[in-house]
Amino acid sequence: MRKNKLVQPVVKWVGGKRQLVDVLTPLLPKKITSYCEPFVGGGALLFHLQPKVAYVNDINDELIRVYKVIQNNVEELIEELKKHKNESEYFYEIRDWDRNKEKYALLTDIEKAARTIYLNKTCYNGLYRVNNAGEFNAPFGGYRNPNIVNEPVLKAVSLYFNNSEIHFSSVDYEKVLKDLKKGTFVYLDPPYDPVSETSSFTGYSKGGFTKDDQIRLKECCDDLNKRKIKFMLSNSATDFIKDLYSDYNITIVSAKRFVNSIASKRGDVDEVLVRNYE
Repeated sequence: MRKNKLVQPVVKWVGGKRQLVDVLTPLLPKKITSYCEPFVGGGALLFHLQPKVAYVNDINDELIRVYKVIQNNVEELIEELKKHKNESEYFYEIRDWDRNKEKYALLTDIEKAARTIYLNKTCYNGLYRVNNAGEFNAPFGGYRNPNIVNEPVLKAVSLYFNNSEIHFSSVDYEKVLKDLKKGTFVYLDPPYDPVSETSSFTGYSKGGFTKDDQIRLKECCDDLNKRKIKFMLSNSATDFIKDLYSDYNITIVSAKRFVNSIASKRGDVDEVLVRNYE
């Protein structure tokens, strides 16, 4: 199937790989028959590759709901998005929908998905962030003309999802990896090991991603390697991560970070790409 250039991320996501795709692509296996991304986020690499068979997972169920609605109800989603306004008072009203759990549960999946996209497009710096109660808490962005309804991209992504065999899930990544068959290529883009005490950002889901979580993920990678399943993993180039994956093929790359509440802290940072193949 020819790639459609309109198939691209529909949300801005912390750690998104859109600007690293050209660096990642040459390091991929020559042939990918099926593809798995357990921490899909904005899905930049998924949408660039457009594999015919893909296992797409993220612990953030609001995000996976967006993708499912794009697949099954894209026209209704577009109409729902057109109702939303780029106004501060209105933004906080929509943001507060999830404060009333009973009322929020009564919303349709289309309404919830439209809300997620709307908040992502209009909140400050496109920062999807929730508090410990799982409530969206990023502030209003105040942008002049955000692209709330990107109709051509939404339709193109929907077409790709419907013309391919895409398996969506929102479960712990370990469950996804355990069920994979040999021949599937896995790209892992987990929450990064913080480069400093103040740089950690794991607020896209309740809880967080600790050093122990990084170690558990590495053990899952060891299991993939034993099963002869090829994987590539992105993470920050901290001594902890480089030591943790020292048995594997490590490439250091420079990436730009655009999502940070402090403008001076956006810029080039070193990342590692870990592979269990040449």
